[in-house]
Amino acid sequence: MADIAVLENFLNAYGENESFFIYNSFGTEADTKAIISALLAADKKVYLPRVDGNELQAVPYSLNQKTLKGAFGIDEPTGQAYSGDIEITVIPLLAINTRGFRVGYGKGFYDKYLNNAHTKKVGLGYSFQIEEFSEDGWDVPMDAFVCEKGIYYYATDKSTKG
Repeated sequence: MADIAVLENFLNAYGENESFFIYNSFGTEADTKAIISALLAADKKVYLPRVDGNELQAVPYSLNQKTLKGAFGIDEPTGQAYSGDIEITVIPLLAINTRGFRVGYGKGFYDKYLNNAHTKKVGLGYSFQIEEFSEDGWDVPMDAFVCEKGIYYYATDKSTKG
């Protein structure tokens, strides 16, 4: 039920955009499979992450596209990496604080990627993941956090639409 609310909240806020770099969920992460399917059904450009060494790459994705298990056991798309701008980047997290900083999985792939990307940064998860912690100097804040209870916008983004 929570994943359906996350899907609806995300599409209501950002569904009018045209390009999305979105993680391929696994384990207990907020499910992105329905979001990816909805975006593709609406003819949006969808990119999934692929890890290449210490770098996170955005790779164009379609429903028929082949994926391979990556270094962390996550399905990653094959094909040429994309290097242009993407409107919305959807980022996994373990926790997010009230200032929009997230705790990830500790490898820094998204922080490195986001430092050089011109994109709206959207964390995706569940309301129980909001907690207080101190961020590190290299952490990149999110513009928004989408969860089952709604959308939290941070100082970097006061808009109500993506």
